[in-house]
Amino acid sequence: MSDPLDEDPVSALRRKWDQRHGAAAALPDPAAVLRENLHLLPARGAVLDLACGLGANAVLLARQGLEVTAWDLSPVAIERVKGMAAALGLPITGEVRDICAEPPRPQSFDCILVAHFLERSLLPALVAALRPGGLLFYQTFSQEAVSGCGPSDPRFRLQTNELLRLCSGLTLRFYREEGRVGDPRRGTRDLVQLIAQRPGAGQGHGPVPT
Repeated sequence: MSDPLDEDPVSALRRKWDQRHGAAAALPDPAAVLRENLHLLPARGAVLDLACGLGANAVLLARQGLEVTAWDLSPVAIERVKGMAAALGLPITGEVRDICAEPPRPQSFDCILVAHFLERSLLPALVAALRPGGLLFYQTFSQEAVSGCGPSDPRFRLQTNELLRLCSGLTLRFYREEGRVGDPRRGTRDLVQLIAQRPGAGQGHGPVPT
């Protein structure tokens, strides 16, 4: 058995998520940005669930009649996604993939879903991977949080309004970032949620405000 101290960063990260996904007993809830905005999804098309984990979002997307591709660095996660898709008879294609090393090809998807994953350098490739009129659904943790949920390292949390800047070439369709304003016991806290659309195919061309 190889010494974990000798692992490269990608292998160490894969091992970490293999252990976490292998220990998970139940499927988590789909991301709120998706389940609360299903009406914005296209009626048909190819969808990517990026860093899919155990596949809760992939299952919900496939149940909307979409052709889903699910990518994750963890082989354990992908095997569980494939088994679940087969058991449910859903059109989900799972693939073990280092997303940073192999981002999606330009104009390859009608919709991309990213939940609780942040690699800032990947955003231009995700925007380019949308077909004209395609939608990006994004949800992850904010630095302006009110609880201890999410990663402890602030590098893996978004700064205030940062996601708007990262997606400035897209048309904003939905955005939520409440920070610490008002009563922190109410509302959607700790998270930034965005749905934005690539201009084209008869869609609007106004950019996301910065």
